[in-house]
Amino acid sequence: MASENSEHDKIPVELDIFRDTPVRYLGYANEVGESLRALVHVSVVRLSYVISCSYVCADACSKGMTTAKLPWLSDSEKTKKVTASVVDTLVWQGLASVAVPGFTINRICWFTSQVLQRSTALPAQTRKWVMLATGLAAIPFIIKPIDHATDWTLDRSLRKLSWMSHDDS
Repeated sequence: MASENSEHDKIPVELDIFRDTPVRYLGYANEVGESLRALVHVSVVRLSYVISCSYVCADACSKGMTTAKLPWLSDSEKTKKVTASVVDTLVWQGLASVAVPGFTINRICWFTSQVLQRSTALPAQTRKWVMLATGLAAIPFIIKPIDHATDWTLDRSLRKLSWMSHDDS
C-alpha cells in the first residue's frame, strides 16, 4: 500500500495489520455475538466480547510499542507520546469497533424487521433469520465508512488537544 504525494513521488505506508487486513473483522466479533444472541448459548456471546476486547487491546499495545520505539528527545516526551498513541487507539477502537457499528447494525436489523413485518407474509422465525442475515451481511460494507468517519471525527476533536497532537514534537 502506498500513499501518493504527486505523480512521481511515492511514500510507502506501512501496512497496519489491525486496520488494513482481515484482522479488522475481529473488532466486530461482539456484533456477530450479539446478532446470534437469540440462537446460541450466552457463553458464545461472552466469547465474542473477549475476542473484540482482545483485538482492541492488542491494537492499542501495538500502537504504543511502535511509538515507544521511535527516537525521543526525553523520557517525558516519550511517555507523553506513547500515552497519546494508546489513548487515541482505545478511543478510536471504542468508536469504530464497538459503539458506532453496534448502533448501525442495530438500526439495520430494526429497519429490516420493520420492512419484513409490513411487506411480507413470512413467518416470524423466517423474518428473524432474514434480519440476522442482513445485519451480518452488512458488516463488510460498513467497516471502511465507519473507520473513515471515526478518523474524521477524531481529527477534528480529540487529536486537536495539545497532548494528543503529533505535530508538537
